[in-house]
Amino acid sequence: MKHTALTIFALLFAVAVSAQEISAERIRKDVTYLSADKLKGRGTGSKGEKKAAKYIAREFKEIGLQPKGTDGYYQKFTFRKNPNPHDTATANVKERSGKNVVGFLDNGADYTIVIGAHYDHLGLGHDHNSLDANPDGKIHNGADDNASGTAGVLELARYYAGNKVKEKYNFLFICFSGEELGLIGSKKFCENPTIDLKTVNYMINMDMIGRLNDSTKSLIIYGVGTAPDWVPMINSFRSVFRIKQDSSGIGPSDQTSFYLKDIPVLHFFTGQHSDYHKPGDDADKVNYTGEKMVLEYIVNIIALTDDKPKLQFLATKSNMTSTPKMKVTMGIMPDYAWEGKGVHVDGVTDGRPAANAGIKKGDVILQLGDTPVNNMMDYMACLAKFEKGSVMPVMIKRGEEIITLKVQF
Repeated sequence: MKHTALTIFALLFAVAVSAQEISAERIRKDVTYLSADKLKGRGTGSKGEKKAAKYIAREFKEIGLQPKGTDGYYQKFTFRKNPNPHDTATANVKERSGKNVVGFLDNGADYTIVIGAHYDHLGLGHDHNSLDANPDGKIHNGADDNASGTAGVLELARYYAGNKVKEKYNFLFICFSGEELGLIGSKKFCENPTIDLKTVNYMINMDMIGRLNDSTKSLIIYGVGTAPDWVPMINSFRSVFRIKQDSSGIGPSDQTSFYLKDIPVLHFFTGQHSDYHKPGDDADKVNYTGEKMVLEYIVNIIALTDDKPKLQFLATKSNMTSTPKMKVTMGIMPDYAWEGKGVHVDGVTDGRPAANAGIKKGDVILQLGDTPVNNMMDYMACLAKFEKGSVMPVMIKRGEEIITLKVQF
């Protein structure tokens, strides 16, 4: 049932008076610690990541969450991952390890809401997933990606644990390891869950929620098609955000692992930026007031599910699986919040084909070769057709001017 304006006002007032407030300063404290140089980028299984896990577990304990890993708050796992995707030899691939950090808030309810984020990042740039031209040995602090999401988990845990009104759901708070290497930690949890997944109502994921643009206030929400209630709830009240909704349950973050277990999901994201997967993703660039607003929005979405039965799961069409594997890349950072025609360039990596061709931040790619580019799917499908060494014309819009450049891969 769609809420009236009076109902929404009452809901927001109840949320404001019945619980602790979300604190931008606590978010800042958590992000600053997790993205400090001494943690050396929190690479999966590294000493820095272990320090981060210890910090998260200590916070969970102080908050009063029950340990819900397989070893206290920790769920340890091992895996094998070739750090060089261009090397097909597997004989020398070493076993690696990671650990999820899991805490439970038991409200005696029948169903549980999972709130998660990954806390690993790129470490010292040795795993061939950095976008820096010469990444090896450089600390990739990952303040937005994803100390921001991890801080969001901690702050929401504090919020719900300190709530004066008993919630209608239990909460499972999980900080995942190994996301940057292929959603490994969330996959491991869903394969070996520490609670019955049938009791999970839905999963909220936060990945890169720390760079809210104060001008556009664009917030992207993925997974809105995974339950019939999501879109009506999101549309039922006004917020300060310009919301962009994406229906797919499958995407490049940990909500995917839960969606594949037939669990409704929502994934929150404030957008790409030029520091993505580069050493410049530092704590002083995070919008802490903006992240506070995102978390308050999530609290209100969760509150709207209080008077509903367990959400019905819906399968969605994937925006990723139908795209052929790309053999080449241009070295741009697309603006995923862009709603116009084409692909808006939010960043360009030095030394890569786009930069060499003269493509700049702010350009809009309208055509690759002979194929029009209306959206990201067109762009990715086009790139799958090209081989290394090939040259193609690229039509772009720069301001009001249409320009054609030649890109060589």
